[in-house]
Amino acid sequence: MVHPELTVAAVVKRDSRYLVIEEIAHGRRVINQPAGHVEPGETIFEAAIRETREESAWRFHPQGFIGMYYWPHDDGRTTLRVALAGEVDAHAPEQSLDEGIIATHWLSRNELAARSDLRSALVLQSIDDFERLEIMPLERVRHMASAP
Repeated sequence: MVHPELTVAAVVKRDSRYLVIEEIAHGRRVINQPAGHVEPGETIFEAAIRETREESAWRFHPQGFIGMYYWPHDDGRTTLRVALAGEVDAHAPEQSLDEGIIATHWLSRNELAARSDLRSALVLQSIDDFERLEIMPLERVRHMASAP
């Protein structure tokens, strides 16, 4: 039985550029959106806000649901990634970033498409979906209380 890892990604566009992070992942230097696993007891929105702050030193404000991506890996793991659109403010440049994070960048879609170091195809796919699909309201993402 497949038990997907639930992850979130924050897609933030400002002046035709997207907020991305440069990080070391699985021994490689890669580019990704601020993203990561949803921790126990955390909502999807809380995870996106936390991951963006930890990885970029920006405060993220989720504003819309871009999509959900089911990604089976060659090693048997499966990722279920929820991409949220939003804005950032309250940058804290003095803040230390998560271990493995090298830098944050603002890159255009074309600059990202020209790179060979994207962490996965999900990076560009979520940006393309952000640009071409209707962004759904956050009400489309439900956080249900556990059953009694």
